[in-house]
Amino acid sequence: MDFNGSGGGNELHNNQFYPSEESKPLLGEMSAQQPPPEGNNNHKAGPCSKRSLLHSSSGMRYKLLQEGDIQVCVVKHPRTFLSKLLTSKFLRRWEPHHLTLTDSSLMSATPTGYMEAPLSYSTIEDLQLLSWDNAPKYCVQLSFPGGTVLLQAANSYLRDQWFHSIQWKAGVCNLGYLTHLQKKIYKYRKVLNNPSRWDVVLKEIRALVDMALTSPLQDESIHQAPLHIISTLLAENSNLSAQDHENIIVAIAPLLENNHPPPDLCEFFCKHCRERPRSMVVIEVFTPVVQRILKHNMDFGKCPRLRLFTQEYILALNELNAGMEVVKKFIQSMHGPTGQCPHPRVLPNLVAVCLAAIYSCYEEFINSRDNSPSLKEIRNGCQQQSERKPPMPLRLLRPEPPTPPPTTTLSPAPALPLSPPPSIVNSSEILVELERNNNTTNTLRKTPAEGDSEPNLIDCLLVSPALNALSIQLPAHADRVLGCFALILKMLSDYDDWRPALASLLQPIPFPKEALAHAKFTKELKYVIQRFAEDPRQEVHSCLLSVRSGKDGWFQLYSPGGVACDDDGELFASMVHILMGSCYKTKKFLLSLAENKLGPCMLLALRGNQTMVEILCLMLEYNIIENKDTQLQIISTLESTQVGLRMYEQLCDRQRELKELQRKGGPTRLTLPSKSTDADLARLLSSGSFGNLENLSLAFTNVTSACAEQLIKLPSLKQLNLWSTQFGDAGLRLLSEHLACLQVLNLCETPVTDAGLLSLSSMKSLCSLNMNSTKLTADTYEDLKAKLPNLKEVDVRYTEAW
Repeated sequence: MDFNGSGGGNELHNNQFYPSEESKPLLGEMSAQQPPPEGNNNHKAGPCSKRSLLHSSSGMRYKLLQEGDIQVCVVKHPRTFLSKLLTSKFLRRWEPHHLTLTDSSLMSATPTGYMEAPLSYSTIEDLQLLSWDNAPKYCVQLSFPGGTVLLQAANSYLRDQWFHSIQWKAGVCNLGYLTHLQKKIYKYRKVLNNPSRWDVVLKEIRALVDMALTSPLQDESIHQAPLHIISTLLAENSNLSAQDHENIIVAIAPLLENNHPPPDLCEFFCKHCRERPRSMVVIEVFTPVVQRILKHNMDFGKCPRLRLFTQEYILALNELNAGMEVVKKFIQSMHGPTGQCPHPRVLPNLVAVCLAAIYSCYEEFINSRDNSPSLKEIRNGCQQQSERKPPMPLRLLRPEPPTPPPTTTLSPAPALPLSPPPSIVNSSEILVELERNNNTTNTLRKTPAEGDSEPNLIDCLLVSPALNALSIQLPAHADRVLGCFALILKMLSDYDDWRPALASLLQPIPFPKEALAHAKFTKELKYVIQRFAEDPRQEVHSCLLSVRSGKDGWFQLYSPGGVACDDDGELFASMVHILMGSCYKTKKFLLSLAENKLGPCMLLALRGNQTMVEILCLMLEYNIIENKDTQLQIISTLESTQVGLRMYEQLCDRQRELKELQRKGGPTRLTLPSKSTDADLARLLSSGSFGNLENLSLAFTNVTSACAEQLIKLPSLKQLNLWSTQFGDAGLRLLSEHLACLQVLNLCETPVTDAGLLSLSSMKSLCSLNMNSTKLTADTYEDLKAKLPNLKEVDVRYTEAW
């Protein structure tokens, strides 16, 4: 059966209109011994009978046709002779046409022959099926003044589909002919537009819904027509009682099971959620509607009222006695009982609703501000709020006293009574409080002496970049909304299968900067970021970094001094730990820390944080810090704690071993025995000098990416053979940053993928590369060829790029 709404969808019959005598498109005689037509055998009516066949005996359903292929025959004779004509043996010509059912007419894609001119629906006098014995099989008869149009389909299902589709499209014809469905629509529209007795209206609404549900046509327009009528009724009768509202909602509930409510109806539902959040209608009727919206909606931008209705529904759940427990159960029902949510649109839709609700809490303030500090300015404290002009729509309730000039000494801060009182700015319902922090942090910032290349980092450790704290006092309702949807984000982060997509959606920090200064919101959001930082999957914790250079990420916001940091850098340290333990133990990441977060790293190392101590040691080991004074300050920081002193001594031991390893001398070629391990390689390289080693073969050994820590210590290495080892992407990234002089690399039969192979683009000296039997793709291969100008020999056999 063809449910695609296209006559050409039944491919079996597209080119077989005449497969046998049974379907031969003739107007002449047909054998009485032939079996009756399949399908609707009860459609037996005379040529002039005006019957509406809304149901077939088998309960068939049809999609509303828009176009399709069909055979056409036009008989331009008076209707009084039609019966005699159809029972004769005279053959009539049939033409194949691709017909389109427009809103006003039936027209052909090839306007020739019978269908040279469109057939207007307004000219149709009668529409029926031809089902008697001598009639052509699978025919629909359209009567118009002066003749008849016969449409012959390939089978009974397509015939009935064409019949019901034309019946729906035809509308009101010249003689007042209406289909049963359209008669009902007309009747209900007339009754409901004049509501005198609401018990009668409610009865008619139920009948209207039943009629739409039992229609043989399955199309959104069939179900949307009653919804639009009821929506108009509710909009024009706003003085209905709450009980009438609930009765109407319950009556139209069956239509909403498979259809989104129209925009006006969404507004009515939103009003009901706000005014009667504890009504049973919210749980029993709205729940399946919202579930369908979250599962199937593709773009809230095209239907924002669906998003608003979902938002109000969740807030109504939060108003129940159990509060957020009910919301939590709703989120669980949307995810499902298994470990993997079967509906991919649920999470993006829930996040979209949460973000829109959070923005709505600050909407009035955001619209009224025109010169507020940026998130970066709030974090860095680079501009005093007193230097800014207040937004024009806002009214200062209290003038701001002048800010005392900053001092240049380390003397104690002035007493609290001398501090200027906070200024309150009223923007309708939103109160904005700008609290000034006049402590020693404002006095410790020093200008570097002329000629100095670096500021005093030890002094910088004690300076909090956030000199001004921007806090916004929300109305009670907005505060509840903010807390509700912040908790929903927290719930979403607890699902393992949702966490990668959630991290990706939140990576650009899609929140207003005012929300990030709200203590309650950042507390709940901190839990979400903590879950990202604890997740071992790279696609999750990599989203802690900024989405692009020059833009802050969660890593920056929760660093000490960041606008969202309230824990002295504990979350920041855990983020650094997971990033360093994954695939980010690279010079690039360390360089970024040294340039932007060296002060916080040194402060946390000073407090004994082991991750930060390791970071500082790596900066010294990889020569990240070039300034000698800064190196000495790092060394002093490491020596100030026991864990730092121990790790610094280990670093010094490694440096001595490295100098011995890189001392000129030793072999130029070295091959490890098969089955050797990472430990065997480390033991061998620690036994003497390998400063002259240029060719190293680890083929058919058991080394892994961990051996890259030893390989990067070989300064003269030019050829490396890793054939049939377990060397992977992480090791490849490390090699690409430290072995810039490598010329020959064999990765045949290793588990490397595109993620690691792309990092080879920085090894400009490579002239021979073997990627045979790896997971290399064609796109990565083309990218490597473009970025490695000296590459001459490449082996990509048994890969996708081959």
